[in-house]
Amino acid sequence: MTEHPPLIRRLAFLADDRPEAAAARDRLSARYGGVSEEDADVIVALGGDGFMLENLHRNLPAARPIYGMNMGTVGFLMNEFSEDDLLDRINAAEHAVIHPLIMRAACRDGREARAMAINEISLLRQTHQTAKLRIVIDGKVRLEELVCDGALVCTPAGSTAYNLSAHGPIIPIGAQVLALTPISAFRPRRWRGALLPHTAKVTFEVLEPDKRPVSAVADNVEVRNVAQVHIAEDRSQPLVMLFDAGRSLDERILTEQFAV
Repeated sequence: MTEHPPLIRRLAFLADDRPEAAAARDRLSARYGGVSEEDADVIVALGGDGFMLENLHRNLPAARPIYGMNMGTVGFLMNEFSEDDLLDRINAAEHAVIHPLIMRAACRDGREARAMAINEISLLRQTHQTAKLRIVIDGKVRLEELVCDGALVCTPAGSTAYNLSAHGPIIPIGAQVLALTPISAFRPRRWRGALLPHTAKVTFEVLEPDKRPVSAVADNVEVRNVAQVHIAEDRSQPLVMLFDAGRSLDERILTEQFAV
């Protein structure tokens, strides 16, 4: 006998700070009997992609699935907004499981900082001076010196965000690879980055940090004046997003590759 997953019935509705999102939250909560986040089977996030990322971060310990409805601008990680048949849509939804990146940053003053990223971890120059970075993969120097505005490591889920704007590759969600992409590389001018196995341990060493200070940004957490940054995928922290049937994250990423 085939076992079916239990029906999702308890929803928590969260909205960003836009009045229209808050009004939709109140209507949906009244219509579907909204519960607290702690008691919910699924969290319904009303906003844009930034609000989805914020909720994924906040719900890491519980790892509750999140179903987003777009009330923002781009909404790549969101479903179309509709107040009808919501329970049916969520119970029929396709699951996208993603794994975040963990950043350990050693600062020039001796401080250490840790942060998590769902999209990408970026190193960025802090002044008019270009950054100089050494790139080490699994303990082996792969690029002695990259002169650039910065560089980033992204997950498949984040490959269509900042990474794509920096001319990095779009990665299918189940590909089990990470993209390492330079940002405005000056030397070597023709280096376009690399695709790495998801198990790779990436280290950026900042060269000439006094003259060329660099910050590290994990999604929206910035650490300034870094000397060395270690990046690795965290498989112990699966995150689940729900997408309407036929509009999975895989399908969206594939469609994006043919966008003209």
